[in-house]
Amino acid sequence: MPFSAPPPASGERYALSASLDNARHLSSLLRAVHFQDHATCFATASGLRVTVEDAKCIQANAFIQAQIFQEFSVQEESVTFRINLSVLLDCLTIFGTSSLPGTSTALRMCYRGYGYPLMLFLEEGGVVTVCKINTQEPEELLDFDFCSTKVVNKIILQSEGLREAFAELDMTSEVLQITMSPDKPYFRLSTFGNAGSAHLDYPRDSDLMEAFHCNQTQTNRYKISLLKPSTKALALSCKVSIRTDAQGFLSLQYMIRNEDGQICFVEYYCCPDENITEAEL
Repeated sequence: MPFSAPPPASGERYALSASLDNARHLSSLLRAVHFQDHATCFATASGLRVTVEDAKCIQANAFIQAQIFQEFSVQEESVTFRINLSVLLDCLTIFGTSSLPGTSTALRMCYRGYGYPLMLFLEEGGVVTVCKINTQEPEELLDFDFCSTKVVNKIILQSEGLREAFAELDMTSEVLQITMSPDKPYFRLSTFGNAGSAHLDYPRDSDLMEAFHCNQTQTNRYKISLLKPSTKALALSCKVSIRTDAQGFLSLQYMIRNEDGQICFVEYYCCPDENITEAEL
């Protein structure tokens, strides 16, 4: 069971405090968005969101709902801070990444507010480690404004289908071309690598397809270098929702079930690389 953190001095309250029986539930999700050193953390009463960006072209969000934690308390409407994600992951796995059967690392996480460090209290096998990680001023993040009303096409696939695709397609290609259409080929992934063009089609009645809602034909290309970090989340997930808006912005939302059967989500947003004209298709 998680232990209680010591009370803050001088009667102050923690802006954020949370506890987990198993720190691996948090570290595995954070690893799924760890493609840059720094992340911005947002805490509200509904849970914790950790956002990572690169080159103003791709954004990843890990959502850890409040109910995943054994205790989760936010004293303000929202609490925001920037942190070195590499250091945070090193601290969360300070007892190692693979615990012995029947053992786990209990975590207590506390943040007093702006200018204070994030404090981690980790306990395994009666040994307690305290880590203090400096926090930074949060930076302005991209707003992809990806609300459901602006979604043009959406499909939900079992993750094994997309894992197979990434294994089969030619990753020497600079781009991954995605076609979504109410008509054939319905859902097509294409690469253009050293060995030539490769296409992988998914019919709408495929066993891997859980939902298919396509309103118009769209073909967009995305830099594979930007999409590769999302394969970390894909490896952990059981389902993936693939959505595009009218401008071709891509949302990949991965549903991840942890060891206790609890559901969390990791979402990637990616800008299209270029517009494809009909003459190119």
